[in-house]
Amino acid sequence: MTDPADISARREAWRYKGGDRPDFAVEPGPGQESVWDYPRPPAYEPDPRGVSVSLDGHLVARSDHAIRVKETGSPPAFYLPPEAMESRWLRPSSQRTFCEWKGEAEYFDVVTPTAVAEAAVWRYPAPLPGAESIAGWYSLYPEQLTCYVGDEPVKAQSGRYYGGWVTDELVGPWKGEAGTGHW
Repeated sequence: MTDPADISARREAWRYKGGDRPDFAVEPGPGQESVWDYPRPPAYEPDPRGVSVSLDGHLVARSDHAIRVKETGSPPAFYLPPEAMESRWLRPSSQRTFCEWKGEAEYFDVVTPTAVAEAAVWRYPAPLPGAESIAGWYSLYPEQLTCYVGDEPVKAQSGRYYGGWVTDELVGPWKGEAGTGHW
């Protein structure tokens, strides 16, 4: 999947690239962000808000610094440094995916004494050029885990493939919702 021609074709296939907000996008109000203003390729921005993640009451991760990966049409995914993770709960998964901007992701199951969340955590151990700032950092699916940004509970982005963290400052619509497959 690392064929440069294939990567280039996948990058060019995106209809929206953050240059102009489409007509169907919600206009952001004060203190809000439109996911349609996010760029492609993604932006990697430090976020100082505290982040915590748990599964069935067991702390999986906690950090006071994260990187928000902001991509056109999608809520940001939060990436946490390796030291933020409770590695005792992580079990390597055989699942792999490929992102034309970040490269190959490896996945981890979260296994606590009371619950299992399969392929709920991922990272890019050797990302493509441009995504080096998240090398080895972990992101987590709010669909399977309980995630907080500050005191705000995170809502999961629709669609199993997407790992965006939906917080109150975001307006969409975003990929994964019904009728968005052509984006």
